[in-house]
Amino acid sequence: MVHSTEEEHEIKERDVRSLSSFHHSQNGPYMHKVGVPPKQNLFKEFSHTVKETFFADDPLRPFKDQPRSKKFILGIQAVFPILEWGRSYNLTKFRGDLIAGLTIASLCIPQDIGYAKLANLDPQYGLYSSFVPPLIYACMGSSRDIAIGPVAVVSLLLGTLLQDEIDPLKNAAEYRRLAFTATFFAGITEVTLGFLRLGFLIDFLSHAAIVGFMGGAAITIALQQLKGFLGIKKFTKKSDIVSVMRSVFDSAHHGWNWQTIVIGASFLAFLLLAKYIGKKNRKFFWVPAIAPLISVILSTFFVFITRADKQGVQIVKHIEKGINPSSVNKIYWSGPYLGKGFKIGVVAGMIGLTEAMAIGRTFASMKDYQVDGNKEMVALGTMNVIGSLTSCYVSTGSFSRSAVNYMAGCHTAVSNIVMSVVVLLTLEFITPLFKYTPNAILASIIISAVISLIDYEAVVLIWKIDKFDFIACMGAFFGVVFVSVEIGLLIAVSISFAKILLQVTRPRTAILGKLPRTNVYRNTQQYPEATKVPGVLIVRVDSAIYFSNSNYIKERILRWLVDEEEKGVASHQPRIQFLIVEMSPVTDIDTSGIHAFEELYKSLQKRDVQLILANPGPIVINKLHASNFADLVGEDRIFLTVADAVASCSPKLVEDV
Repeated sequence: MVHSTEEEHEIKERDVRSLSSFHHSQNGPYMHKVGVPPKQNLFKEFSHTVKETFFADDPLRPFKDQPRSKKFILGIQAVFPILEWGRSYNLTKFRGDLIAGLTIASLCIPQDIGYAKLANLDPQYGLYSSFVPPLIYACMGSSRDIAIGPVAVVSLLLGTLLQDEIDPLKNAAEYRRLAFTATFFAGITEVTLGFLRLGFLIDFLSHAAIVGFMGGAAITIALQQLKGFLGIKKFTKKSDIVSVMRSVFDSAHHGWNWQTIVIGASFLAFLLLAKYIGKKNRKFFWVPAIAPLISVILSTFFVFITRADKQGVQIVKHIEKGINPSSVNKIYWSGPYLGKGFKIGVVAGMIGLTEAMAIGRTFASMKDYQVDGNKEMVALGTMNVIGSLTSCYVSTGSFSRSAVNYMAGCHTAVSNIVMSVVVLLTLEFITPLFKYTPNAILASIIISAVISLIDYEAVVLIWKIDKFDFIACMGAFFGVVFVSVEIGLLIAVSISFAKILLQVTRPRTAILGKLPRTNVYRNTQQYPEATKVPGVLIVRVDSAIYFSNSNYIKERILRWLVDEEEKGVASHQPRIQFLIVEMSPVTDIDTSGIHAFEELYKSLQKRDVQLILANPGPIVINKLHASNFADLVGEDRIFLTVADAVASCSPKLVEDV
């Protein structure tokens, strides 16, 4: 008995599908109806969803049909890409990488010293962070162009968040421990995201929010440099523009040093001129790259021979010599600072990832190769974990250095190795020479570097394209500038999520009309010449229908109906008898969505209006049949196209349109 019931059910399903394939109209040609695909196995459907979410790039494809030994080699190469591209490495590539590595090293050394001060750390920690992490990344990273090291935004973020917990002047040792702890957890965060293939999470921070955040951070960083640029000794720890400017003007009468200002202004003009020359002619890319190092050498020599430090010009003083000491025993593995280090590390790791991924994808598209986002995250995370154990703070991809690396003609990540070797030699032999380097020159280098983070063209483009994106951009910008870096970041994330929620909960709907001399139906706002069919209202829903928007969609369709009925009465048009819902853009529908359509159907019945559906997709039509809503509406009221639906319900009127 059970067996016969199952057979009857299968026969019924086949009948439904055959009925859905075509439909004969007595007064017209065959009309193709919406096909109902075979039901998917629940496990297969779930596994397909998981695969598309976490394994969309099909990472195991190279392993298919390979012997075990080959799979082992491919697995090792997947973790260490250097073993793959290293086999074809040659002298020609090394020549390009050597030039690029030396060029970015000349840029990174003065920047690292300045960025370390931005993070409230001693100068050598910036150099440490450009020695170990680039070596790890060169072995594990998939980008050929990213130059690794400390960056301005992450340095400022760390410095701001860490000093809220520990005073870097009174408790320098504890401050460093918290910095290493945060770096460790930044690395763990990045590795975890990559290993679990959760890289899509960083895409939730919109481009507009990133542009605003970076621009605000650039202004904040530049303002922070006024301390060194003007020679101010007592300076606010706050980063907002009001506090900084108050601190600057309060010290104007007795705190500024004119010799410092002359040095800073002169070399800032030189750096900006060098940057202008590099932009004007790409052949001179090396000019802005070596300008910071030249500035450091000249200013250091000038201070040394004039002993300007005796006149109040603040200098770097001592930079500890030697390579990275171990910091394994300095990380907080327990206690109250463990949780604080974790929170700061997660934020710094996410920002570092966002910046590195944006840089990697940008240069990869220029050279037409692919960057594996999840491998990148594992590589970046691993280098920060190891870096935290070797006295480094958070490192990531630097845009300015990566741009120089690209223009210098790098071929592979060997340029990072060359840069790392130069930093090693600097740590071993050259750091004593930086003793008389004025803080003003470091401030000038950082100001000239962060100016490029303010992307005016992107802001103008955002304004032209999407006003809500512009609000997100400006919200992040003003949050950073007028409050703090963390508040600006919070605003950026909040507005990005607000936009997603707004789009999900309030999807667009449109009324469609028929384009003259065609059977095509389009949005009447986009195509004013499209004419509405008398007695028929055609509404398109431009979104999946879920619990979050189903009630809104139902109410919006009913409002369209009321509006059109009122217009019809005013213009003496026929009463609306049919409501056609165009469902081509509806990619999915859930239980709440179907329930909302059932309520819509009942509301329309009370108004004596017939509900008709046009072109629901495979997932949607399956769910409509599974819920018996297709039977409620009627199989003969579900059509493949809007034209078929209109022709079926109002053939004479259509011919007249």
